[in-house]
Amino acid sequence: MPAQKVLIIRFSSIGDVVLTTPVIRCIKKQWKSEIHYLVKPAFANVLHENPYIDHIHLLRDDLSETISFLREENFDLVIDLQKSIRSIRVSNALGARSISFRKLNVNKWLAVNLKINRLPKNKHLVDRYFDALETEGLTNDGDGLDYFIMPEDEYDAQELVRNLQGYQVINLGATYFTKRIPAQKCQEIIHKYEGHSILLGGKDVHDMAIEIAANYPEKVINFCGKIGLGVSAGIIKHSRQVYTGDTGLMHIAAALQKDVKVLWGNTIPEFGMYPYYGKNNPDRYQNLQVEELLCRPCSKLGFDHCPKGHFRCMMDIEIS
Repeated sequence: MPAQKVLIIRFSSIGDVVLTTPVIRCIKKQWKSEIHYLVKPAFANVLHENPYIDHIHLLRDDLSETISFLREENFDLVIDLQKSIRSIRVSNALGARSISFRKLNVNKWLAVNLKINRLPKNKHLVDRYFDALETEGLTNDGDGLDYFIMPEDEYDAQELVRNLQGYQVINLGATYFTKRIPAQKCQEIIHKYEGHSILLGGKDVHDMAIEIAANYPEKVINFCGKIGLGVSAGIIKHSRQVYTGDTGLMHIAAALQKDVKVLWGNTIPEFGMYPYYGKNNPDRYQNLQVEELLCRPCSKLGFDHCPKGHFRCMMDIEIS
């Protein structure tokens, strides 16, 4: 009998939370369970409009407080899709049956540190989630990721792009420098596109965005640091195509079934977090990367500078 009350754990980040949405949807549709979700407050807005979640719980700084209020829910099943020390502590403390997935940390370490690639080919993280839940009878419906835009954000986005037709989006933002598209590459992308280009990202790329926009005053609209995640998603929804690094907006673009071109810097698609569309939808992404660069991948996350000083993983990418 399927679990009646399920807790899903994924603390962060934006992209990681989006990648759990097929599991959320399939549990709700196939098991009819009451779904709870534990997430960091900074990323809860990614899930606010998700109709398949019954309750969102916010991770507190004091883990014992988090465990205390979760115990009162009496969960039947805990699905740990974070698999960190904190998430394991939460799972063990709740006294419910728990399931986690294969994280492949050893394989990633080998790829980063020894350049030995034993990562599974064409095996997405979402597929590994469903592999872990196969014994529970849960099956992947193949419909890809979900991202639900708040109505007010959809309205604001439409107002911002009301007079634009056939624009593309360039996502400048990323948590780590080595995942960000360099200004030179952005200018190549803009130069090759006849229509308008919209720049998205946070305040951390504000100065770079201003410089790029100044070089193309008739073609570029800069929203970096000016709008939130929801409005950014609305702008992506109505775009023709999206250029991005390995970031959360990449996964949101895939959830919205957009054509995506990914510039891979320090990470590689084999880590299993490339754009995911599901088996019922055609893949609409293109990987742009320097295939035989010996220093790549240099990290499974990223750095605030290129460790080698040349940043060839991004600078040598050919823009298509």
